[in-house]
Amino acid sequence: MPKLKTNRGAAKRFRKTAHGFKRAQSHRRHILTKKPSKRKRQLRASSMIAKQDLGRLAQLLPHAK
Repeated sequence: MPKLKTNRGAAKRFRKTAHGFKRAQSHRRHILTKKPSKRKRQLRASSMIAKQDLGRLAQLLPHAK
């Protein structure tokens, strides 16, 4: 039986937390002065992975603890 390999692209993009997986939020790095306050506020929302995608993520990250 071959070893299970971690998908390195997914390993760099997702982090395992106590309640699931977390991802980074795009459009929050720079040039924030021209973005409306409403948009920046909505970008602060939780960035947890949806439960429908957890199965696929478990295949990409088989050793996530």
